[in-house]
Amino acid sequence: MNKDLPPELELPDQLLILLREQPQGCSEYQLIQQLKSRHSTRIPNLPLTDKLVLFRTHFLVFNALYLLRDRLLAERSAQVSISPLCIQLLPYAEGSDELALQDPLREYYLDLSTLRDTREEDVEKLLESFWTRMQGGDEKRAALELFELDSSPQPLTLAVIKLRYRQLVSQHHPDRGGSTTRLQSINLAMEILQRYYR
Repeated sequence: MNKDLPPELELPDQLLILLREQPQGCSEYQLIQQLKSRHSTRIPNLPLTDKLVLFRTHFLVFNALYLLRDRLLAERSAQVSISPLCIQLLPYAEGSDELALQDPLREYYLDLSTLRDTREEDVEKLLESFWTRMQGGDEKRAALELFELDSSPQPLTLAVIKLRYRQLVSQHHPDRGGSTTRLQSINLAMEILQRYYR
């Protein structure tokens, strides 16, 4: 089941293969890991610890998902539900093409100049903006998403969160090739979660 993706296929077609194999859907992170493990040549095969690599990989995947969604809707064969937490191939429903065209993120991800022109400092500002927006009611959810604990089947306790924190710090520490910015985000998320879990 874990055979290599055909290298001649464009990224939207490679994603279609993966989405057909998972009718229940999957997260963006899972999709990227599958692309890497099945040797897709359409995304960077580099660690996601560098924020620019992370942005470019994310952008390429979402660009391909929107292209795929537009194509399947035009064919009236299926639709793609797109969100970082759950990407899913769904049956075609009348009227879904109109809703898809009104998606404000669609234009952003279909504009390849965004990918070409975005620099490391731009990604830094995006990350800062994300955390600023998440202050308040959404900060807990955003921190849990960063820790990949937002859909954890086990009950969340401070001990579980601390264990995940130590794993992420070890994985993303600059001394081990990680990113200082990512480590700062992890530390901020831990500070937020400590206010909610005792």
